[in-house]
Amino acid sequence: MRLPRSPFPHALVRAALFPALLIGMCAHAADYRIDRVEPAFWWTGMHHKTVQLMVHGTAIAELVPAIDQPGARGVRIAAVTRAANPNYLFIDLALGDDAQPGAFDIVFRPAAGAAAAPVLRHRYQLLPRAPGSRERRGFGPRDTIYQVMPDRYANGDPSNDSVPGLLEQAKRGSGGGRHGGDLAGMTAHLDYVADMGYTQVWPTPLVENDMPAYSYHGYAATDFYRIDPRYGSNEDFRTFVARARDKGIGVIQDVVLNHIGSRHWWMRDMPMPDWISHGGQPVMTEHHRVALNDPYGSRADARNFTEGWFSRGMPDLNQANPFVANYLIQNTIWWVEYAGLSGLRVDTYGYSNTAFLAEWSRRVMDEYPQLNLVGEEWSTRVPVVARWQRGSNGVGAAPPSQLPSLMDFPLNDALRRGLASAAADSNFGTFSLNDLYETLALDYLYPDAGNLVLFEGNHDLPRTWTVLNEDMGLYRMALAYVLTAPRIPQLYYGTEILMPSTKEGRDDASYRRDFPGGWAGDKVNAFTGAGLTRQQREAQAFVKKLLNWRKGATVIHAGRTMHFGPQQDTYVFFRYDDKAKVMVALNKNRQAVTLDAARFGEMLHGVTQGRDVITGQTYPLAGSIALPARTALILELQ
Repeated sequence: MRLPRSPFPHALVRAALFPALLIGMCAHAADYRIDRVEPAFWWTGMHHKTVQLMVHGTAIAELVPAIDQPGARGVRIAAVTRAANPNYLFIDLALGDDAQPGAFDIVFRPAAGAAAAPVLRHRYQLLPRAPGSRERRGFGPRDTIYQVMPDRYANGDPSNDSVPGLLEQAKRGSGGGRHGGDLAGMTAHLDYVADMGYTQVWPTPLVENDMPAYSYHGYAATDFYRIDPRYGSNEDFRTFVARARDKGIGVIQDVVLNHIGSRHWWMRDMPMPDWISHGGQPVMTEHHRVALNDPYGSRADARNFTEGWFSRGMPDLNQANPFVANYLIQNTIWWVEYAGLSGLRVDTYGYSNTAFLAEWSRRVMDEYPQLNLVGEEWSTRVPVVARWQRGSNGVGAAPPSQLPSLMDFPLNDALRRGLASAAADSNFGTFSLNDLYETLALDYLYPDAGNLVLFEGNHDLPRTWTVLNEDMGLYRMALAYVLTAPRIPQLYYGTEILMPSTKEGRDDASYRRDFPGGWAGDKVNAFTGAGLTRQQREAQAFVKKLLNWRKGATVIHAGRTMHFGPQQDTYVFFRYDDKAKVMVALNKNRQAVTLDAARFGEMLHGVTQGRDVITGQTYPLAGSIALPARTALILELQ
């Protein structure tokens, strides 16, 4: 991997370069022990034939590792690297084509020589890959993704709401506190997810976040290899993924490469001086994301964007350090293989070192060529997002990106503003459906626009129902568009039951309220429908009908698109292939509108009528088209 040179060139030393120094170090008695070996195990048959072990323990660098040969056929130590911190040792294991699954011992001896007796012995295991692991199919346009916040979705095991030894205990009455949702709750309600018609689930991060406050959101990891005990165990996560798979649902893991939590165990014993950007000192990013591509931008701004800390509680990882980079790459692959994932969503994607991102995405895709990875580049400008997708011109001087997908923030913004904007609503200015039309028209800037993920809302945005002024007509239009546009659709938990939020400012707690029915004693249960209002039941039924229709609508998954410029606050587009056509018509007006069918002759030639996929009603399409007020029609053309 070609990464910028570390500013601490003497932070690493190879064992072979200084045996005399090691002998001197070992002259005193030491309380040798191994606290961690990460990754804890690996697999044979991987594309990349080396795994790098991070070994952490008191004075471990004073020892020399070797493989105890029985059971270790095809495995050898290719390199040993010592860091400035003597409590770390990096061991590169080379796995030959003849390496077999099984366990073997890594022994650690004083530096005096191979004849010395081992003072430590660690059992390491290589596992067989699951059949078809490399060929696993990732999520794509045939899917609909359901995003959930585990802490706010369902509490299946109240006994783990608070865990002794972890800094933050449950406090359901606090908007920023832990509420107790967990993997057991998510697993218990997979039937609901499947019945609604979702085919993928994206939980926000589940790894340990042992932070003193706001740990529920999951974006400040304190242990990359451990599921937070307040959600369950690593095995509970595997069980959740397996149960979901049994119901035809894939699981997408939320990955954070850019930063960690300030209470991460590394922060108590840093491996190298340059493990964290700015030498571990908090220098905040100014979020100038365009500086990476700006032909007039300063290098200082670009460095600040990728090397600045996201917040004081989230130290920035220095992926220009090749050991940091390799650790993150291996951790990603480990979770895909261990848990059986169908995809990854990558938080704050562009904030990481650009050369590292190219290498990370390449390495992951080398192991899983059909997997899908979607990055978060939170910009409403199409060119800023498009530059990260695989097949683009790259980012600055960095290697070409290998990222298959991105979250479509530009189209999300155009959709929400275009529908919500009205003369009486100054919050959204003069946006209209034309902005939606013109944003989609920029798809030529993307190497693969159909592989972008279009979402109506997420955990960082005001709820769609509130943004659209609790207008059922606009709500139906938003979801109809997301679920029929040439994209991979994603809905946020609670959207199906019209969950509200605040609209002004940033109010995370209101965007992330508990899903009703997920806690014992809830008076309203969205899983069963008990206590929902008539309007909520109608919305849930609408989403369910549309999602289940979409599952079998191959023309929506892979068909071509033709749209027509908006007129009279209406917008019409078609999805079509050689066998089928679907017409989607949005009418934002508070009264019915009649359109001239001749305008859509390219698509309607020979078509006389269309059947509404929601109501089953037939609409005549010859001569004129009558669009009901404030509604969306999704018509299968006949």
